[in-house]
This record gives sequence, structure tokens and C-alpha cells, in this order.
Amino acid sequence: MKRFHIALAVANLDASIADYSERLGQPPTAVVPGLYAMWRTDLLNFSINETPEKAGQLRHVGFENDAFDGYAKSADVNGLEWELFSAAEQDRRIVSTYGEAVRMPDSRT
Repeated sequence: MKRFHIALAVANLDASIADYSERLGQPPTAVVPGLYAMWRTDLLNFSINETPEKAGQLRHVGFENDAFDGYAKSADVNGLEWELFSAAEQDRRIVSTYGEAVRMPDSRT
């Protein structure tokens, strides 16, 4: 499966989880309390991390693609960071960056 990826900085993780869960129509797929949350919908891989001083800023974009093995990062002509990764690689990176995530039982993926 291939999903577009968007990563945002937020002021308050818990308030943002509530807001984005309603907007996306599902709870997050994984949460690292106080730090990070990620949703995998049919078309979108959406992640947030609590960084109050950068709240509302786009962190990076890219694609989750299970046909891709590994992780790659590049910048476009505007300096925007793009990532390419598999779901399994993203899960490994979540743990190495933020710690063990709590898997949400009601998520669709």
C-alpha cells in the first residue's frame, strides 16, 4: 500500500489527538504519550509530535510505501523535507526516536 505522509508539530498532543481523531474519523494507530501520535488511514499517513514552539508548522511530507525497503530522505527545490519509507521502517523509527508506542486497539490498520 502507498500512503501520502504529512508530519506536523503541535502545541498539545492530547488536544491534537482528540481534534485529529475526529477529523480523520478514527483514533491514532500509535501513540507515544506526551510526544507523538500517528494515524494510518486508507490514503494518508499522518503524524504529529508535541513541539509547542513550532506548533502548526509542517515538519515534513513524503510517502509510506510498503514496496520500498528502508528509508530515504531528500529536500525539494523549496527546501521541504520529503521522506520515503515502509510501514515497518516507520514503526522501527518511532521506537528509536520516541520510545515504545502504545498501539490503539480501535485503529483500522
